[in-house]
Amino acid sequence: MSERLIHGKPATDEQIPAWADEAEAGYDLSKLPKPRRGRPPVGDGPGAVVPVRLDAATVAALEARAEAEGITTRSEAIRAAVREWAHVA
Repeated sequence: MSERLIHGKPATDEQIPAWADEAEAGYDLSKLPKPRRGRPPVGDGPGAVVPVRLDAATVAALEARAEAEGITTRSEAIRAAVREWAHVA
């Protein structure tokens, strides 16, 4: 079975039933965060999808640098690389 992650951290077999028990007991809905619709914005406005193809060596280098810098998603790593190259804050 693949590793289960919650916010990028492994979920243990002990945590899952505890979370289920917590959910079954009920939540105070007034204390839950407001739901967000769609993906979070990136930059100053709506994002455009820009498909690219990268060879395996480039993807490996991207992921290694992202891990070293604490970037958790490939998309965010690509955005950071493009911003740096394009000199965008």
